[in-house]
Amino acid sequence: MRTSRPGATVKVADEVWIATALLHREQPTRSDFSVAEIVKRAIAESATGSVRPGVYVHALQHAVANRPPDPGRYRLLFATAPDRRRLYRPGDPSDPRREGSKTLPERDDLPEKYRQLLDWYKRDYIGHAPGADADADAADPILSLIGLGRALWKDVDADEYVRQLREEWD
Repeated sequence: MRTSRPGATVKVADEVWIATALLHREQPTRSDFSVAEIVKRAIAESATGSVRPGVYVHALQHAVANRPPDPGRYRLLFATAPDRRRLYRPGDPSDPRREGSKTLPERDDLPEKYRQLLDWYKRDYIGHAPGADADADAADPILSLIGLGRALWKDVDADEYVRQLREEWD
C-alpha cells in the first residue's frame, strides 16, 4: 500500500482495516469475510503484490475486538465465527482489556485514495447498523408501545380486579 506521508508507510492494522472495508463496500450483501479473504484483498491492494507478515495475525487476532489482546489491543474488526471477520461497529461487545483502544484508522494515516472509506464507514456501514442511531429506537413501533394504557389501570386495585374475575369462574 502507498504511503500516507513522505517516508511513512500504512500501519499494518490500518492495512487490515482498509482491506476489510473494501470487501464490505464491494460486496455489501455479505456480512463477514474469512481471514484468508481479508489477507488476499490486502495483497491485491498492495503496490508490491505482497503484504507484511503482520497482516495475517492482525486479521486473526491483534485487531479483533472480541478476542483477548495478545499483545494488540485494537478494535478494528469483530469475529463473527472462528475464522470470520467484519468491521467493528460501535456497541459491539469487546474484550474489556481492549477498552479505549483504536477503532478506526486516523484520516491522516491513510493514503489519500483510502480516506473516503472513513466517510463510507460512518455514513453507510454503521449508519444502517442496529443501534447506530439512538433516534431510531425512539421511532421503533414496538418500543413506542411501552407504557401505553398505563392510565387505564391507574385507579384500579389489581387484587380486587382479579378477585372479581375469579368470582365468575364458578
